[in-house]
Parts: sequence; structure tokens; C-alpha cells
Amino acid sequence: MSSSDMSQTNLDHQTEVKSSTKPIVKVEQVGQTFKTRQGSFIALRDIALDIYPGEVVTLIGHSGCGKSTLLNLIAGLTLPTSGVLLCDNREIAGPGPERAVVFQNHSLLPWMTCFGNVMLAVERVFGRKERKSKLDARVHAALDMVHMGHAAEKYPHEISGGMKQRVGIARAFAMEPRILLMDEPFGALDALTRASLQDELNSVLAKTGATAVMVTHDVDEAVLLSDRIVMMTNGPAATIGEIVTVDLPRPRDRVELANDSRFAEYRATVFEFLYRKQLKKVA
Repeated sequence: MSSSDMSQTNLDHQTEVKSSTKPIVKVEQVGQTFKTRQGSFIALRDIALDIYPGEVVTLIGHSGCGKSTLLNLIAGLTLPTSGVLLCDNREIAGPGPERAVVFQNHSLLPWMTCFGNVMLAVERVFGRKERKSKLDARVHAALDMVHMGHAAEKYPHEISGGMKQRVGIARAFAMEPRILLMDEPFGALDALTRASLQDELNSVLAKTGATAVMVTHDVDEAVLLSDRIVMMTNGPAATIGEIVTVDLPRPRDRVELANDSRFAEYRATVFEFLYRKQLKKVA
């Protein structure tokens, strides 16, 4: 399949999705400018993106292209300079439990157990309307989902980096968000642990049917996990360069995909954008 064939497939897929359901998140002509000592810095411009229920969308691009800035805008951690972001047709004006965030740093509180860290999120969302027994059940279910039930009473310093990130993912899912936002959640892990957690995340997303947006620098990770890969142009004034729809059946097995010609084609398409189209502009 050529790049032009892939582009046509992408357009056909997006038309089909748009006709069948409404987006959870709409990003409408968003721009982000930061004030610095040297003057205004335009991080993002003219960002337009719809994210649909059950989709896994990855944001990829070179450092400084505004991937994390866009994710923070969707999370409501920052507000756009221009344009508007909507979640379920409501303007995003700040953080909300319907948009759970998982950072590269697990952000677990060191004085609380794994159970306590997940319970913190559960109580925030469900604490006023559910009994303690139901809250406890939610926490246990979330930890079991990522195979961390055995470590519920352990503290963060007693578990590995990969296990900490599992707890962070459990905490996010325990909130039952409409959309899961992940900023390079596996970036600080070794290759084998990262691969294991990628497979774990694929399984959890398949079981829950969750919608997810993830920032990554890893091309293989993007192709393995994504329904669509949003490729960002170089900053400053970065925008969406191309979007690739990954039409690979689920569940996805990394060993089988290693010899799949379609996987190789999607991978090559992303590499071509990142290391030919964009690097030429930098040079």
C-alpha cells in the first residue's frame, strides 16, 4: 500500500466514523502562545482534531512540537490562546474527572499504599454517593485489572518502576473517565518493561473500550497501540502535519505484527514523515 493509498484509506475511515458517532473531544482551530522573556512563543497553531469513542489516538513528533502542550490543553491543565476545546459538547475550562491523566512520572504519593493512592481518586469521583464497601471494591477491581492486586498494601518505594506505572494506570481507570490522557507513560522504563506494559495497556483498553490519547516518541508503540496516529510538524508554531489511520485488527500481538507487512508499511509512513519531511525542514 502506497502513502497515497493510505491517505485515501484514512479519509474513508474518518468519514465512516464521523457519520456513525459523535466525537467525545473536539479541538477547534486551537492555538497556544506562551509569554517569555524573549517575547511571545507560538507553541501551537490551527489545531483541529476530533476524537471519537473507543479510539486510541497517539500524538507523535520531534521534541518541541507541542505534543504535551496539546495533551495538557485537552486535560484542561492549560487554556488555549485561541480556539476552543470541547468534551461532550462542553467547553474545557479546567481539569475534570471525565479526563484522567497518566504522566511519565507515576505521581504516586509515597506515604500512601498502592490501595490508598487509587482510593484517593475513587473518593474524589464517587465518595459522596457511594458507601465505603463499594469504593473499596472499585479500588480492588482497578488494581486487579492491571495485575497489581497482590501489592495493594505495598508502598511505592517497595515496588518497581513498571509496577508503579501500573498503579498509576489503575488509578486513572478507577475514575471511569470518558477519556484517558497519557503523556509518555512508558518513556522512563526499560525496553522489556515498556513492551510488557504496552501489551497490558492494549488488553485493558480492549476490555474497557476506553478512549485514549497518548503522547509518544516511539514509532512502534504508536503503530501497536493506535487507531490513529497524529503526526505533528516541528515547532515553533507546530500544527498537525498528517494523520495515519492504523487499520490493523485487534487484539494485536506484537510477535505476529513483527512479520506483518501492513505493520511495516504504517511504521515506514510515520518514519518518512518524521525523518524525511520534517528533518529536511529543520536542516
